[in-house]
Amino acid sequence: MSTITTFDSTVESLLDLLESIQECRTQLPDFQRGWVWDDERIRNLLISVSLSYPIGAVMMLQTGNPNVRFASRPIEGVDNVNQVEPERLILDGQQRLTALFQSLKLKAPVATRDKRDKAIKRFYYIDIDKMLDPNVDREETIVSVPEDRIIRGPGGRVVLDCSDLEKECEAGMLPVNLLFDPAGLLAWQTRYFSDSTKIAERSLKWQKLMTDVFPRFQQYQVPVIMLRKPTPKEAVCQVFENVNTGGVSLTVFELLTATFAAEDFKLRDDWEEKEAKLKRSGEIYNKVLADISSTDFLQAVALLATYNRRKAGDGVAVSCKRRDILQLTLADYQRWADRVTEGFIQAAQFLHEQHVFSARDLPYGTQLIPLAAIFVELGKEAHNVCVRDRIARWYWCGVLGELYGGATETRIARDVVEVVEWIRGGAEPTTVRDAHFAADRLFTLRTRNSAAYKGLHALLMREGARDFLSGVPIDIQTYYGESIDIHHIFPRDYCEKRGIEKAKYDCIMNKTPLSYKTNRMIGRDAPSVYLKKLEERKGVSAAVLDDILQTHVIDVASIRADDFDQFFEKRRLALLAMIERVMGKKVE
Repeated sequence: MSTITTFDSTVESLLDLLESIQECRTQLPDFQRGWVWDDERIRNLLISVSLSYPIGAVMMLQTGNPNVRFASRPIEGVDNVNQVEPERLILDGQQRLTALFQSLKLKAPVATRDKRDKAIKRFYYIDIDKMLDPNVDREETIVSVPEDRIIRGPGGRVVLDCSDLEKECEAGMLPVNLLFDPAGLLAWQTRYFSDSTKIAERSLKWQKLMTDVFPRFQQYQVPVIMLRKPTPKEAVCQVFENVNTGGVSLTVFELLTATFAAEDFKLRDDWEEKEAKLKRSGEIYNKVLADISSTDFLQAVALLATYNRRKAGDGVAVSCKRRDILQLTLADYQRWADRVTEGFIQAAQFLHEQHVFSARDLPYGTQLIPLAAIFVELGKEAHNVCVRDRIARWYWCGVLGELYGGATETRIARDVVEVVEWIRGGAEPTTVRDAHFAADRLFTLRTRNSAAYKGLHALLMREGARDFLSGVPIDIQTYYGESIDIHHIFPRDYCEKRGIEKAKYDCIMNKTPLSYKTNRMIGRDAPSVYLKKLEERKGVSAAVLDDILQTHVIDVASIRADDFDQFFEKRRLALLAMIERVMGKKVE
């Protein structure tokens, strides 16, 4: 029975592998992380090879697929002076192959790190006597020596001196970087035998090295898994993540960066420029966009690229999944990237209108992606009150219906299509139609872990909530200038002393946006007490204070009477009415 596979599995001699690396026929894809192995791991790897122990398979990708082009670079320590194009790229095994190449093939010291993560340079040696002694632990047979080839003990005392060829031979310390260098090994052997008084003893040792040690390195076989040329880009990404569990996770951004680099486009530089504009340009929208990632940005680009292909009749599904991002061409990116940047800015400005002012208070970061794409697609159409009202209704249905948690790529793509069509006269979007808020949900909204909790915090500000102390409506200036946060109305300590259930006093019905100063002034007092303090010490009239309380949908009579149960029930009904207004549907 024939089998279908996308890879070949074979073995290759370590010598051939290292030579292909030196000749740049084997390189790294540019998305691979840098060289990071420490001295101890390098030494242990050499010990494993000296014992013919397996060091694990390496995985490579054949080059030549025009649809899977990555910028590449040689392994650290290799000079690609002739700009050789690689025949294959290392997906898994970079650290092992770099360690072996630098220690066995280079004449320069290996740049590595010690146990304290301090940068050091090391040469590696075989201690001949220990290597040939079966009673010596093999861990003692490979020695790491500093860049000057001298190991010093306490007080600077020289413990081992390998600073020249004569001293290496005298100490019986053979550099491992001669094992694949026949001429260099012969020169070392000649010098090793030059002491006529020790030639017989050393000849026996050399013979044992040639039969028992050198072949273990020179004939060592490494398992190689080769992904064939037709392997698609998304499969390369998935395979790399599967085999790279102990390393730095590969994102679609890294993979696309390497792809575009093959066309001399620096995606990372371009993203960093756009990221700075979105997050660090000193604009008021920066704070709400603070958590946008490169992947979020590329998802918005993919949405618009696929949406416009669909409009052009290409039969492409609107989507922003990994495969869609990986299928983006450089032309796609360059067409949409600047517009997506502006789309995110418009999305942030819209969120400010909804009184979402920071990434911390953003109910769903994922909902920013379709929101930005919708603003790009609508263009000037979005500068219309009726259009913005519809966008707001869709937005709050997503937040209060809690529809943007978990895997959301399908909803994101569907919403872009359906919201735009709805605004242009089509049917209600699925998110608007399916959104549901259960009245009992209010009792379980207690922390920012819930999108609906953060949504109600913003809605109270949007509906005109004014700070108890300053009386100023909460906008972006007061939000940051007065450190607005969500605080208890009946203080926690007051509630606990009166036996009020935590499930009640700690939920959203007993919380509202207030300034830091106001919350400090409230302290642990009963509402009737702190309201009286506001009137007497701050000169706020009772009538004005009552008006302020009502902007928080707080029943004045019950809070002034410290009647928690009546306050709680009336505010519950008021919050439900607010939810019904913004969602445009009844709460059950």
